[in-house]
Amino acid sequence: MAVDASSSSSSAKRPAYHLATELVHIDSDAVKDNYNAASVPIYQTATFKQQDADGSGGQYDYSRSGNPTRTAVEVHMAKIMSAERAFVVSTGMTALDVILRLVKTGQEIIAGDDLYGGTNRLLTYVSQFNGVKVHNVDTTDPAKVAEKLDPIKTRLVLLESPTNPMIKIADIRTIADKVHDICPTALVVVDNTMMSPYLQNTLEMGVDIEYHSGTKYLSGHHDLMAGVIGCRTKEVGDLLYFVINASGSGLGPLDSWLLLRGVKTLGIRMEKQQSNAIQIADFLEAQGLKVHYPGLKSNPQYELHKSLSSGPGAVLSFETGDVGLSERIVESARLWGISVSFGCVNSLISMPCKMSHASIPAEIRKQRQLPEDLIRLCVGIEHVEDLINDLSNALEIAGISVKRPVNN
Repeated sequence: MAVDASSSSSSAKRPAYHLATELVHIDSDAVKDNYNAASVPIYQTATFKQQDADGSGGQYDYSRSGNPTRTAVEVHMAKIMSAERAFVVSTGMTALDVILRLVKTGQEIIAGDDLYGGTNRLLTYVSQFNGVKVHNVDTTDPAKVAEKLDPIKTRLVLLESPTNPMIKIADIRTIADKVHDICPTALVVVDNTMMSPYLQNTLEMGVDIEYHSGTKYLSGHHDLMAGVIGCRTKEVGDLLYFVINASGSGLGPLDSWLLLRGVKTLGIRMEKQQSNAIQIADFLEAQGLKVHYPGLKSNPQYELHKSLSSGPGAVLSFETGDVGLSERIVESARLWGISVSFGCVNSLISMPCKMSHASIPAEIRKQRQLPEDLIRLCVGIEHVEDLINDLSNALEIAGISVKRPVNN
């Protein structure tokens, strides 16, 4: 992914590097540093001194509007997301909140019927208090999305692919083309958190806005809260920046620095986590469990996902057929921490209907066919044999006869 380095001492563009390389190398022109620090400095300041009485002449004046450390991570994220402009804000949900500020009363949003619980909660609020109509449809079928498109009223089409927690795949390219053809003023938005920019670039598929919970794979250690927004055009970028500046939702200097540090190791972390996840999905499928994971060739959306992404990622879910059985499995695991969220270096296990998606009313979960017994695994970087052995023990304690893999 090449970046124009015309602002450097050489006027020639530098070579195009693989994304794994781009992740590690920060463009030195993003922040002017008189001391040539090897690591981007943390500008832990609220205000910046000015030279002129009218306050003009300085690139920065107040950290709500901009901060050099934040600029560094935003420039870096724009590069790896192929975005015209990128922004970092306080949380992933703040990122979505900023985007939803672009929707006016009387306009409509089309979203999936398998969404992160926090996304569903915020869309419900917007629907109830802002006079915005929200349509929840099966986004795995582009025709279902097209049915709800209105050239006048549709403002946003919000997608997850894969979805959380059922790991369903949306044909992002086809949907983006349909939306832009029927509703030229509508924006296609994708929550790309589960794939990360390392495995999937939706802006290159025609999406207008891609956002992430930086708390997940981008930081990788669950030691900060952050949201990232990337946009395809300057016009959309200007609208988003106005909201961020006006609301004061930009990410602070220390968290910006932590996010920038985490992103550098995204490639190596994701490769290991994904490798582990593929083997764990194979193991669970061999036990006769219903596994939701696009890396399995038995998955009906295997080829579609492969056409969109460079890998299946490191989040999967499976069904046991019994809520009590699932509870025993989750509580019997030792290496797998019971926790919400994903993308951390250590492995996590949870029952979405009792944790991350508990805010969705039970009747709506049933209507959307979200299994109460569903277990979500967020695979870390531990040795895969230890993870499989721990899962095997948990399954056996819960009462499942396990076919253990034979180690060569």
